Amino acid sequence: MKRIGHWLDGEEVAGTSGKSGPVYDPAVGHVQAQVAFASLDEVDAAVASAARAGKSWSQSSLSRRAEILFKFRELLDHHKADLAKVLTSEHGKVLSDAMGEISRGLENVEFACGIPHLLKGEYSEQAATGVDVYSIHQPLGVVAGITPFNFPAMVPIWMLANAIACGNTFVLKPSEKDPSSSLFLARLLKQAGLPDGVLNVINGDKLVVDRLIEHPEVRALSFVGSTPIAKYIYENGTRQGKRVQALGGAKNHMVVLPDADVAMAADAAVSAAYGSAGERCMAISLVVAVGGVADPLVAAIEARLDRIKVGPGTEAHNEMGPLITREHRDRVASYLEGAPREGATVVRDGRQHGIPGDGFFLGVSLVDHVKPGTRMYTDEIFGPVLGVVRVDTYEAALALINSHEFGNGTAIFTRDGGAARRFQKEVDVGMVGINVPIPVPVSYYSFGGWRASLFGDHHMYGPEGVKFFTRTKVVTSRWPDPSTSKIDLGFPRNR
Repeated sequence: MKRIGHWLDGEEVAGTSGKSGPVYDPAVGHVQAQVAFASLDEVDAAVASAARAGKSWSQSSLSRRAEILFKFRELLDHHKADLAKVLTSEHGKVLSDAMGEISRGLENVEFACGIPHLLKGEYSEQAATGVDVYSIHQPLGVVAGITPFNFPAMVPIWMLANAIACGNTFVLKPSEKDPSSSLFLARLLKQAGLPDGVLNVINGDKLVVDRLIEHPEVRALSFVGSTPIAKYIYENGTRQGKRVQALGGAKNHMVVLPDADVAMAADAAVSAAYGSAGERCMAISLVVAVGGVADPLVAAIEARLDRIKVGPGTEAHNEMGPLITREHRDRVASYLEGAPREGATVVRDGRQHGIPGDGFFLGVSLVDHVKPGTRMYTDEIFGPVLGVVRVDTYEAALALINSHEFGNGTAIFTRDGGAARRFQKEVDVGMVGINVPIPVPVSYYSFGGWRASLFGDHHMYGPEGVKFFTRTKVVTSRWPDPSTSKIDLGFPRNR
């Protein structure tokens, strides 16, 4: 049985706590490895390593940091096929999805390579007579990231690229369900020249999370996951005086107006709902069909479902892989069982159509006539289940989105530019797509939702990521006029 340890002081080390957890191959349903769960002493050792490394790394030149990140970018691009295989093996997503995840991570490394420009401050000469004022951006120190199972390479890169570029040292606690990609990234960064201790990877469970929250050397916490855990980390982390950004759950609506191109909207809904088996916080969970578009739209979506090949992610012809665990698969399937009792109609039941015999598979599912207030409507299902809500007007669709607990992402499909512009102004979410179903920002903007989808003041990566991982210091300076100084400064004096 393969054993997965930690990354400390620039090398992979075995766990010493005696505790571990299973890592499955979701496509076959078998345990393929055991990952070590760290003890408190091991967590403390990771933080101590980061603190030691931070003394010199925080003083490193911007050009050196950029040089290392450029090398990391090239290594990551060169080895992306190998990393994709790791992702597919432990998460289950198909290789094309895995390659897409790595590509989005690469964008964030490329953004962080511009750190000499991104950390420029401001300068005001002669704010008063002989007085200059300027700002500088300095690292926080040791910062930590707690990342989810659904994007085990991309989300750590979201955090660590900016954190390290800004001069911090980084302790990463990846999901225990698919930890190997984080160690893969650590090896590439070592090869790129990152000094030992600047990045440490510590595997484990809630004990690790709680210790990072309370550890006095950890200055900031970055998290992506479910809303209950995001709220827990935010409340406890800020109580400890730490800076926290905690991204929570989502229930993303896609509004389709009567004038929309039905074929285009159906293609978008299928891609956005079932890609990566629906295990992504930007997945479309609900289509809000306005007026007479509902019947043709549901028919168009249903007609496309048979084309989606479900099977092991390692097989190139498959378009959707398994879910991460048996327990999660069964939880997602329970919504299909309960939908008729809530007044909904199960158009396609993924428990019955084209599921491979082994592994944690669930077929694509479509549920029509979903009612607001039901579990199918309110909960973040996080699987290949697409619900359809029917409303009569644009105003009713907008009210649904703005009254939902989550405010992560949304989309609208229409040919009417005025309606789209009105929607982007009136909708109460953090990321909006216009005829784009998954509006994940490019790396030079920032990712984050509103309401229960985000706890904290800063969104993830991009410019707000740089702000999160630095603090601003303002310097006000006045120097004596050399002509009046009694010290010989080498300047000519007026006589």
